[in-house]
Amino acid sequence: KMRFLALILVPSVQGFRLASPLVRSPTGLDACGVFFGTSTGNTEEVADTLVAKIKELGFESPDPICVDNVVGSLSDEFAKYENLIVGTPTWNTGAETERSGTSWDEVYYGELSELSIRGKPVAVFGLGDQISYGENYADASGELYDVFSGLSCSMFGSTEVDDSYEHEASKAVKADGRFCGLMCDQVNQDDLTPGRVDKWIRQLASEGFFEEKSTSLNSFEQAPLTKIEGAVADDDQPIKVVLPPMPKPKAREPITDRKGWLGYDNGREVMWVNQENRRESYVTKSANPAL
Repeated sequence: KMRFLALILVPSVQGFRLASPLVRSPTGLDACGVFFGTSTGNTEEVADTLVAKIKELGFESPDPICVDNVVGSLSDEFAKYENLIVGTPTWNTGAETERSGTSWDEVYYGELSELSIRGKPVAVFGLGDQISYGENYADASGELYDVFSGLSCSMFGSTEVDDSYEHEASKAVKADGRFCGLMCDQVNQDDLTPGRVDKWIRQLASEGFFEEKSTSLNSFEQAPLTKIEGAVADDDQPIKVVLPPMPKPKAREPITDRKGWLGYDNGREVMWVNQENRRESYVTKSANPAL
């Protein structure tokens, strides 16, 4: 009778690598959530165009969501989606911050700043008027980008400032000389929006934005693989391989404000993992440096 040895490779615990398969979003789909703020309806119009193009290319995305309707529940809403596309108009052009004129301004430095969405794929789109406000074109989009980037999200979708744009200056242009995302002008160039949307969504697809992501723990240092020997069995007997149980953390910081999170301490940092979806995580300094 044939005899063979079953081997399974799983990551070791020391590097915070969990032995688990790819994790889908809580919806069970590789869904993209499109969130927008709007004052005149133009940003909503572009959001609808984005969703239609996403679906046309075979990816999942429900109807776009106005941020006005989810203030106070951003954490729950964002957790429903594998990745996020967020958009804003620019209204208060003379202000240094909070210049969207929408509910984004209410959450930037409050509710939104408190979210734990490290590693979540995010792409930004924005609207502005290049002719009437050429010195401040789509400025609020730059702030929207900065807020999500500051939360250590994985930012996608920067675009070239090509000759079709007529503005003089924009805070949406970052240090690399590129727009932080898709920029549209529904006042003066609405005829260019469909083409810009098509090009951008295809760019996001080529960047891997819509692909199923592994848990955000992949941002941690890769750990060496540990070989586990399985049982030797006859060819007519099933092979049973017992994997080691998930280890308990060596130490845990006080969790009075971390209900639903499990901490893993490697002596330098504590990684907190969301036990509900096992996809979100964030890091705090270790309270046990001697470990």
